[in-house]
Amino acid sequence: MAEDEPGGTPPEPLLEVIANLARFHHEHEKYYSQAPLRQAAELQARSRALKSLADRWSTVDAGGRSGTVPFAGAEDLNAPGLVAESGILFMEGEGEPAELLRLKRDIGEVADDYERGGTWLAHAMEQAWEIAGQLAVHPALADLLGERHRIIANDWQSAGLQTLVARLLRRALEVLARVDFSPAALRADLGGGRLAPGYLYSASELLDRAADLMTESAMLVHDNERRWRVFGARVRELRSG
Repeated sequence: MAEDEPGGTPPEPLLEVIANLARFHHEHEKYYSQAPLRQAAELQARSRALKSLADRWSTVDAGGRSGTVPFAGAEDLNAPGLVAESGILFMEGEGEPAELLRLKRDIGEVADDYERGGTWLAHAMEQAWEIAGQLAVHPALADLLGERHRIIANDWQSAGLQTLVARLLRRALEVLARVDFSPAALRADLGGGRLAPGYLYSASELLDRAADLMTESAMLVHDNERRWRVFGARVRELRSG
């Protein structure tokens, strides 16, 4: 690493690199302090849909087919108000509702995204940690070493949460896979062991926890906002001086 310039200021090439990181990573984190909150809200909506079905199927008596009209709604299987909220509609003579299939597909895609994001971020923080340690030789940055390392620690912790979110979402899908969502199979379950509600409650609880961790991840990244601002301001000051 190059020697400090007079006054303990890092050399200009290093300051340029640090300024780039402070600018673009700060901008990047502005997005990731908000996006998980939106995703958490969407995940909670999916969880509520599963709970609504579980509530309905925990108490309703299994009925028969509602007449002979194709695509008629299944009176016993549809939860009150859920069709308008989520689009999930059980119809006579049909199989698993398309909206439930889409719900599960969307959860799987979010799990893939979070696993990739968590893996990438953890690797990036490994490198950032090593680089940040080298800044200690520059006295002009001595009082900001704690800020820089806190940013890295927050992001590293966020990476771990993202990986755990992916695991929770995939486990929820495994639980949902235990349920046959065709009307005939559901009515057989309601008239027998009534196992479907338990699986749906458990899956929804896994989704709820994943949503909580998404929110925690956003909070960790948001904690970096002021730290990036202070760090970036110091770099601009050194470059202008």
